[in-house]
Amino acid sequence: MNISSRAAANLCRRFDARQVYTGYTPTCMKRVLIIGNSGGGKSTLARRLGAKLGLPVIHLDVLFWKPGWVESDDAEFRHSVAEALRAPTWITDGNFGSTWDLRMPLADTIVWIDQPRLVCLARAILRMVTYRGGGRLDMAQGCNEAVDLKFYHFIWTYNRKVRPRLEAALAVAGAGFLIIPLIGVLSPLRSVGRIEATISPP
Repeated sequence: MNISSRAAANLCRRFDARQVYTGYTPTCMKRVLIIGNSGGGKSTLARRLGAKLGLPVIHLDVLFWKPGWVESDDAEFRHSVAEALRAPTWITDGNFGSTWDLRMPLADTIVWIDQPRLVCLARAILRMVTYRGGGRLDMAQGCNEAVDLKFYHFIWTYNRKVRPRLEAALAVAGAGFLIIPLIGVLSPLRSVGRIEATISPP
């Protein structure tokens, strides 16, 4: 097993993820789910990995939000996600626990970006400053960046409130996918390299 850290290996064992990486190469990655705290770099990694693997990227924020930060209702959002996942290949990023049951069973690879919450918060604030008054490629049109204390609170309490539910969902989903944990402070470029190192035959 070519895992970057003991913690990563323990995480894989905890969820009974695939342990034999020999023969599992980037070409085996056809349906990739990227999860983790907001501000951790999920969308950036999705774009970089999508470009490298030639896979289409589905940004869930684009499907969920309507102009002016209006939320889609749950049934509408789940329908949009289900339709997007009908494609034979994809990379999807985003939290949205209401759709884990749709995405996890279909994924062959789950990348878990596990960054310190202070790093996630700092990146979220930097992103707001960078794009303030404008939109982003991974966000729905008409949703301009602005100070959002509720969002920052979500990031700060993610490990306490969201992580336990995420771990439970992974456990329920079973072992039909490979989990690649990216633990610690990593740039998207280094993350792609870590993924390649993880799944390359020893």
